[in-house]
Amino acid sequence: MPRIALATYDPGTEPSKDADLPLLVRALTDAGAEAEARHWDDPAADWGGYDLVVIRSTWDYSWRAAEFGAWVDRVGALTRLANPAPVVRWNADKRYLGDLAAAGVPTVPTRYVPPGEPAGLPAGEEFVIKPTSGAGARFAARYTPAEHDTAVRHLARMHAEGLTAMVQPYMPRIDVGGERALQFFGGRLLHASRKGAVLAPGTPYDADKVAHPRLEPWQPTDAELTVAEKALAAVPGAPGLLYARVDLVDGDDGEPRLMELELVEPNLFLWLHPDSLPRVTQAILAAAEDPA
Repeated sequence: MPRIALATYDPGTEPSKDADLPLLVRALTDAGAEAEARHWDDPAADWGGYDLVVIRSTWDYSWRAAEFGAWVDRVGALTRLANPAPVVRWNADKRYLGDLAAAGVPTVPTRYVPPGEPAGLPAGEEFVIKPTSGAGARFAARYTPAEHDTAVRHLARMHAEGLTAMVQPYMPRIDVGGERALQFFGGRLLHASRKGAVLAPGTPYDADKVAHPRLEPWQPTDAELTVAEKALAAVPGAPGLLYARVDLVDGDDGEPRLMELELVEPNLFLWLHPDSLPRVTQAILAAAEDPA
């Protein structure tokens, strides 16, 4: 009987936002595993006692990046971690987009502005500012050229907290075609979803945002699958991936571009795709029982 931990965050007195977690624990238990959800920062957790630790919903990690990175390294040295520690470390910093672009993956153009560097913001188009370590649109906002001063204050706040900023052109086709999320599990396409634009005009960077507005099932196009597969093939250590979510938007030419590649703790949206639960369960069990 494999022992499996699903690593999540501690919601405190609030209900957990991970609707998939109880479904997965129940499905794995019904399949014969000894499965449980554990807070990733629980000091009492014996991570070495599990055959597999799956990073499922550690959704506060970007606020505690150094602490989370140390936890990833520690657990990865004690037992099998999915995804593997080197992949998680690489993917937790969105400067990975530069690596993928250099490998020929069509990506949203991105410029990085670390603390101490001048803003150099676009002057003739809408643009987006967000941190290289972030989730759920934390510290993210879109601006018009007329909002330059507000954007500079946004950058100053991020730099004061030691965060490196990403500056990207706003992809206007997202307002029509949305953002598509292609989920892969066990090396194969699991399902896909589409959501509306997250960043509404005028929304402050420090405001709470709906991370997945108007989510609906989606049938990916051949072009979307091609970009997704190219991105996954360019990941360092890609054969070790258990799960991945490839987030795509359309460029000005109508062709898909990689917005983000989620290899740390992507929401699986199993509540929207219940038929995917058995495949996810079997893939996790196979990973836990793999002698490699």
